[in-house]
Amino acid sequence: MKDEYRSIQKVSTGLFKDRGSKFIAIAFPVHSEESVKKKLEEVKKKYHDARHHCYAYRLGPGEDRWRVNDDGEPSGTAGNPIMGQIRSYRLNNILIIVIRYFGGTLLGTGGLINAYRQAAKAALENASIIKKTIECSYLLNFPYASINDVMRFIKEHKIRQSEQLFELDCSMTIHFRASQEKFIVKKLALIKKLDFKKVND
Repeated sequence: MKDEYRSIQKVSTGLFKDRGSKFIAIAFPVHSEESVKKKLEEVKKKYHDARHHCYAYRLGPGEDRWRVNDDGEPSGTAGNPIMGQIRSYRLNNILIIVIRYFGGTLLGTGGLINAYRQAAKAALENASIIKKTIECSYLLNFPYASINDVMRFIKEHKIRQSEQLFELDCSMTIHFRASQEKFIVKKLALIKKLDFKKVND
């Protein structure tokens, strides 16, 4: 199972100009539709005097959650060229917004496609591209008597843990690479008096 994907480390920008029109591209690392909406609102507020705020985003580690928006430009001339660059760089959990200030001269379909593509490309050329790991998280519940078995297991398999509670009834959340899930779950099932459940998708 593939449990890595490529994304950008932080916000990056790019600029493209053609016949007076100015295209400002901003690439954001994002993880949800809510964060996409928030970034769009921020950009529209900051660049409220621009004619268009076109964008494309891709969420999650796969190919299934994505969207493009031409924001009033002729259909297919803005969002798709931006998405083309996201795909070309093989990036996920990313939003690229391209803000257009109209320069008075119509660029035509080919000119628009090129402008939005070049602006998005410029932002990605300036970005720090990083590899990220897809993780699974499980909540463990167990009696204090089982703590040694649980801690031994965690140490042995170098598992990251958080939110620990050690009392008569203990709990903790563990995190590990998605590719290890079947193996880890099989091993967890062998620990006496341990209940566990997955807490993320």
